[in-house]
Amino acid sequence: MVVILAVVLILLSVTRWSALRRGFRDGVSEFSKHFSSFGAETAAGFGKPVADALTVGNETVEVQEPAALREVEKVKQKAFSMIVWIAQGFGIGRLKPGPGTWGSLLGLGWFAALLATGSVVWFVIGAVAGVLASVWFCGAAEKILGQKDPGSVVLDEVAAIPFCFGAWVATACLQSGRLPGPEHFFSAENWLKVALVFGAFRFFDIVKPWPVQQSQSLPGGWGVTVDDLLAAGYVNVVWAGVAWVVAGR
Repeated sequence: MVVILAVVLILLSVTRWSALRRGFRDGVSEFSKHFSSFGAETAAGFGKPVADALTVGNETVEVQEPAALREVEKVKQKAFSMIVWIAQGFGIGRLKPGPGTWGSLLGLGWFAALLATGSVVWFVIGAVAGVLASVWFCGAAEKILGQKDPGSVVLDEVAAIPFCFGAWVATACLQSGRLPGPEHFFSAENWLKVALVFGAFRFFDIVKPWPVQQSQSLPGGWGVTVDDLLAAGYVNVVWAGVAWVVAGR
């Protein structure tokens, strides 16, 4: 009886073994396929926003990035906001209408600050540093905002204003032997001249005669800044021409 039972169990195990082996092989194959798919989706998910959606069965599961990465993203956003704020002339470029005019007014303050140093050397160093800062911040703001020379970015006007007075400053230095202070320019006697220089700069910056317009094709912050410097160059040409005419009378 025992022998007969053993034979029956052996025969049953033999008939079921092929099915069991086939089922195990199919199960391993199915697991490998799903695991590979999951790995590909996970690898593709790196670098995506903070929350990604993964589908498991018929359910959607939100996978959160580590808190440290979220903090890094917050710090990055704050840095971007600070860069744009500086490029906007410390926020003055958000004023409307005419953000470029508001930025130019701030440039008069920058010009006065450079004059207050009382040193020709520091005046030149500060003016050049202002241009380099404009190139960097304006170029970075373009990338952050995704726009070419955004209207709210006015640090280029701020940096260009001292150069508008270049011929005037040079003449005053030659006459007095030193850098004149802010009181020389912003006085009751000269305020109209300052207003004319300011107005001429705004005119050339808006009209953009050759090569002011063409310079905007320069890469990054150079294209944002150089056109204002060229507009300032036109102002100096006009100033020198008027001074020559007046001197000839």
